[in-house]
Amino acid sequence: MPAHAIAPADITGLLLAGGRGSRMGGVDKGLQRCNGEPLALQALRRLAPQVGTVMVNANRNLPEYEAFGVPVWPDSLPDYPGPLAGFLTGLAHCSTRWLLTVPCDTPLFPLDLAARLAGAAAASDAEIAMASAPEAMAGSDASPVLRAQPVFCLLRIDLHDSLRRFTESGGRKVHAWTAQHRCVTVPFDRPGDAPDAFFNANTLAELQALENR
Repeated sequence: MPAHAIAPADITGLLLAGGRGSRMGGVDKGLQRCNGEPLALQALRRLAPQVGTVMVNANRNLPEYEAFGVPVWPDSLPDYPGPLAGFLTGLAHCSTRWLLTVPCDTPLFPLDLAARLAGAAAASDAEIAMASAPEAMAGSDASPVLRAQPVFCLLRIDLHDSLRRFTESGGRKVHAWTAQHRCVTVPFDRPGDAPDAFFNANTLAELQALENR
């Protein structure tokens, strides 16, 4: 392995399950069942083989998440301020050089997500690697366009203080913070990449669609 390469053991995986679930009626999205199992558990199983260790960011129903057998950490910021609060919590509790974040509502994400983000980060000496994937434009017959997937991020551990300052000043947008750092975007549009790998269940209808896939 090249000296600059990032090994799986250098990465901690963080499952983001700390949101309000507003578009799903306020339910705890990660605990909603899809084909008989909680979404969060399915995502965790997909994440664990790709990294050295895993943990969960959740703000409700902590015993249910703890039953998955991994550490669970709530936001350090109040009032559900969004994914950056989860990033901050993960960086604060991460003991490896890198943190990989994935959301609880996208259980089909690529099996080589960590490897491809890590490879791109190492090759370009980036501090952040962010996934992007093809998305069809609503109501359009045009070809899908690549869109960033900002909650699928590989972050260097030493970004903690930068993110703490950003969130303390009221910053909440992932892109606004990542733009301050060396960030490489990694497209997941190779031949053979699943077109629905980043399909997420934000609503009950989308949860049903996910179950039917």
